[in-house]
Amino acid sequence: MARFDEVKTTFWGEGRHVAQPSLTDVVIRDAELQLGVRLPTSLLEILRVQNGGVVAELWNAFPTDVPTSWSENHVPLGHMMGVGRHDGRLSQLDTAYLVEEWGLPSPLVLLSGDGHSWIALDYRECGEHGEPSVTWFDADDGTELPLAADFQAFVEGLVAAASLDYDDLGGDR
Repeated sequence: MARFDEVKTTFWGEGRHVAQPSLTDVVIRDAELQLGVRLPTSLLEILRVQNGGVVAELWNAFPTDVPTSWSENHVPLGHMMGVGRHDGRLSQLDTAYLVEEWGLPSPLVLLSGDGHSWIALDYRECGEHGEPSVTWFDADDGTELPLAADFQAFVEGLVAAASLDYDDLGGDR
């Protein structure tokens, strides 16, 4: 398992086309007001390096002990949304609309997903000012899977999807 500071410096991959403009203190304050929660410091540290975008192949999967609709042994993190409103790009600020659209519980802040499945900061247990856990939500089958106690632990648990041995699982991904 990698340490947070190691991952932070190599977290982002090629392709800034989905990134938001640089994160500022004003953008953070406005986002927290709009979202109604305090965003984790560790998330903001990563978003200050780059405000959303493609996640590096070194860190594009979170291993799971149970199968999901995505894989027998992990959930994907190919991209992570930033904070802002730029060129119609999806952002963490679109969470309220997306939660309603896909019938997800609340309060959440969506980090990554495609509509059918999401990785989110989960504020249901900690409240709006607490340290949220990270949870996988499958909107199609209505399931959820806790991934990490907090965002930093989530980041430290990330691995390269290519490093997961699909042959041993009988999968073909």
